[in-house]
Amino acid sequence: MLNNLLFLIFVALAVYTQNLTGFALALVLLGLVGATDVFPLPDVVNAVSIIVLVNATLFLYKRRALRLERSLWPVLLASMAGTLLGVAALAWIMGNAYEVLRLLLGLSIVYCAWMLWRRAVPRSTSSTPASFASVGLLSGLMNGLFAAGGPPLVFLIYRQPWSLARIQESLIFINGMAALLRLAVTIPTVGFNQQSLKLSLIAVPVVLLVTTLSARRAPPLSPRVLRLIVCLLLVATGLIMVHASMFFLTSA
Repeated sequence: MLNNLLFLIFVALAVYTQNLTGFALALVLLGLVGATDVFPLPDVVNAVSIIVLVNATLFLYKRRALRLERSLWPVLLASMAGTLLGVAALAWIMGNAYEVLRLLLGLSIVYCAWMLWRRAVPRSTSSTPASFASVGLLSGLMNGLFAAGGPPLVFLIYRQPWSLARIQESLIFINGMAALLRLAVTIPTVGFNQQSLKLSLIAVPVVLLVTTLSARRAPPLSPRVLRLIVCLLLVATGLIMVHASMFFLTSA
């Protein structure tokens, strides 16, 4: 019972962070679960896709933002293609080569976070469709290989001359579609076990409550503070990947 309660508290924190920044639900939830070991991580990883999908659907419905921005179509299509390529490439990249790639990727994410913070002023014009497509493909590859496709999109979209609401909605929409794609790929291949289903079912009411309360409220933080939080979350993502890969390489 205590484990269930802790898990639901973690879900609430992760969903609120997602609604605030537009991403990081999986990072926060898996980080907290991994630190406390309340449930096995593989079971929670499966449940995360359901949680992200429910959150995205309700958030966009509450915001009346279910229409996809034209500029995001290249990201979405390229990301879907990249995810499939990443899943296929995973079978070819094994052992130390995979861990070295993950180490370099983690260091790159930390560098991107530093660059995002350093360039605090957004671009004067929106990026080109080719830029969106390129980042979408890279994000999809990372999603397929490492289940961590968010950082490139966060870096790109937070640099656009858009309102905070549009940034949130764009990232949450893309995260929701990525979760749907993951479910479409994983359920027929690796399945969805009973524990993952149970965690999803007990989490959904919390997701609905937190998203309903927060979706239509302005963030209680200044843009500068919010950007700092985004950068810190990116740094945490990168360092987690670096730590995991270094542990594998040194113990191999």
